[in-house]
Amino acid sequence: MTIYAKLQSLNISLPPVAAPAAAYVPFVQTGKLVFLSGHIAKKDGKVWVGQLGRNTTTEEGQAAARAVAIDLMGTLHAAVGDLNRVKRIVKVMSLVNSTADFTEQHLVTNGCSELLGAVFGPTVGAHARSAFGVAQIPLGACVEIELIAEVA
Repeated sequence: MTIYAKLQSLNISLPPVAAPAAAYVPFVQTGKLVFLSGHIAKKDGKVWVGQLGRNTTTEEGQAAARAVAIDLMGTLHAAVGDLNRVKRIVKVMSLVNSTADFTEQHLVTNGCSELLGAVFGPTVGAHARSAFGVAQIPLGACVEIELIAEVA
């Protein structure tokens, strides 16, 4: 099954690349590696605002991280032209807007990691990962995630 057939079976449509909100580009390719800038969570086209441990649950954070994964795949598609060229999702770094006592950043980030695994499969989609709790994310977003992929 191609990546696009898998996305269709999951009822996922890839969004276009969002215009950068500051002085950066959405992606950079060097050699076989593609680095995607951080993508903040959005819900219904607007920034998904919230702080885990205060007004956002772990389950809501997972849904936000899943939404970020969809945006990341849209940007990756724009960067490489065909997601079937992705040889490996190398690394995911997740920033979770959370209170000082919230300790489930890794579970929030699973929303992204699990979707990437479901779409790309256990070999290509399995990746190294970091998940950090931070005091704030631009525009008050609850989650921001960046990604590194290797292409054929």
